[in-house]
Amino acid sequence: MNILFIADPLDRFKIYKDSTYAMMAEAARRGHTLYACEPKHLGWAMGAVEATVRRFQIIGDGEDLHRHPWYAAEAPTTRELTGFDAILMRKDPPFDMEYVTSTWLLEIAERAGARVFNRPQAIRDHSEKLAIGEFPQFVAPTLVTRDADRLRAFHAEHGDVILKPLDGMGGMGVFRVKPDGMNLGSIIEMLSHDGARSVMAQKFIPEIKDGDKRILLIGGEPVPYSLARIPQGNEVRGNLAAGGLGRAQPLTARDREIAGTLAPVLAARGLLLVGLDAIGDWLTEVNVTSPTCFREIMEQTGFDVAAMFVDALERATA
Repeated sequence: MNILFIADPLDRFKIYKDSTYAMMAEAARRGHTLYACEPKHLGWAMGAVEATVRRFQIIGDGEDLHRHPWYAAEAPTTRELTGFDAILMRKDPPFDMEYVTSTWLLEIAERAGARVFNRPQAIRDHSEKLAIGEFPQFVAPTLVTRDADRLRAFHAEHGDVILKPLDGMGGMGVFRVKPDGMNLGSIIEMLSHDGARSVMAQKFIPEIKDGDKRILLIGGEPVPYSLARIPQGNEVRGNLAAGGLGRAQPLTARDREIAGTLAPVLAARGLLLVGLDAIGDWLTEVNVTSPTCFREIMEQTGFDVAAMFVDALERATA
């Protein structure tokens, strides 16, 4: 297959932990041809969606995950997206208007016959914070509002809460407010932009001490291990980007219940790869833009997540 990866610049990849690199390496091992571009290289001209892409090869000792350079790229060329067998949207958030524009362009290409994963409409339709609203049976007490009084009342009811923006990533903008309510007003003002933006409030889940679990769904099936991202020191956030320590572990019975319920629903909507976040027994997020944690699970358990992903991709494009 000719596979196009729409991602951040290849020069910025940290291949020792990058899930997109793990996908690329496995696809290359199977003989697939790799291309790359960034969202800014997408465009529409005379009825067709095209991109300025570079064909590239993975070079060097594949066992050395700190090597540089790790790829060799050809000169850029402009190609219509329908000329690829598979297009993988792997651009990291923020999910801003340029990201939305990319999904619109990819959707036009899809209508012309391009195969895009995850499906552009499905990416747009699943807010990574709000998608949990479809599955309330798995969700701890949660409120989404821009109303400061309601947020204050939620804190008064539950005593210990987490407040976060709806468009954050990597733990950015996440605050814990304990029963004393210290700085509650200023946190609400900041996150809501004085009432202009909605905020998510969740009852604090003490099991965060055991990690914020990333559960991967691939082709409608769960990876049998999660990655528990454990907060360090006085930090309340387990995100790896916020300094959390990743520990792979088998799925619990509750993890499997959540995954078994969501996986077929989300796969049917064109979401080939999903990263569920769970703390204790509770679902907290549904990540669809650029789910990660392949490398950590692979290294700690020996389970080949990248192979499972490329298997699913090959089935989806057969």
